[in-house]
Amino acid sequence: MEQGNPQAAAKAQVKLARSAETLKDSAVAQEDSADRRTKLAADRTILAAERTYAAWMRTGLAALAFGIGAKALLEHHVPEWMASGTALVLEAFAVFCFVAGVWRQFDRGAPPPRPDVRVLPPWLLIAFNGFLSLVALVTIVGFALA
Repeated sequence: MEQGNPQAAAKAQVKLARSAETLKDSAVAQEDSADRRTKLAADRTILAAERTYAAWMRTGLAALAFGIGAKALLEHHVPEWMASGTALVLEAFAVFCFVAGVWRQFDRGAPPPRPDVRVLPPWLLIAFNGFLSLVALVTIVGFALA
């Protein structure tokens, strides 16, 4: 730049000011982007925990149904103790799955930072899994008394 040209100096100052503003806007956008990525990661963590809970429930319900079905299907084809034992093991496994599902849902480790996704209410998990565990325990008692 020439030292004696005031117009060139003014242009350079304007260009420098625009460049500084662009840099500032870029820094803010990067910070906002990082915050958004953190929020999305927190949402994914909560949704993954709910998928894990659903898998425990699916496995527990399948074990509950298979236990009842095993008792009904096996009682005339194998010794009674074997049919009852198979059913009892499956029903006990169903109770384990229902308890483990709630335990895993509550013990997720460090809480994610400010997620957008709402978590399932704890009272609902306890009530639903408590009912299913009670159903499995009643079938265990019914099999033991039969």
